[in-house]
Amino acid sequence: MPPKRKQQYRHMPAFILLALAEGPIHGGAIHTVLTERMPLYKPDTAVIYRTLQQLEQDGEVVFTWDTSKSGPARKIYSLTELGWKKLDDWQEDIELRLANLQYFLDTYQAIRQAGRPPRS
Repeated sequence: MPPKRKQQYRHMPAFILLALAEGPIHGGAIHTVLTERMPLYKPDTAVIYRTLQQLEQDGEVVFTWDTSKSGPARKIYSLTELGWKKLDDWQEDIELRLANLQYFLDTYQAIRQAGRPPRS
């Protein structure tokens, strides 16, 4: 059974912070970055904006209003020092997850190559 869609967003804060690490951008641009660079991820814009709001409440991002273009003003988000620290934490978490997942893949491949044991 494939994982539920909600689990897809477990690392949304990490991906948003990573996008902002490249420079200040607005929420729509974050969606574009994630969609273009991770075509299998399929981020939902509502989830991006809710996550940005939570990151703002947590002090990991701040925003300024961009009123330089016609149309409604846009929030331009950027990382705070706490946001950079959180990116470090995400890196450590993801490295640990990758190590565990690699263990699974390596072990399963070895079992398959050896021939699956009969079920009892």
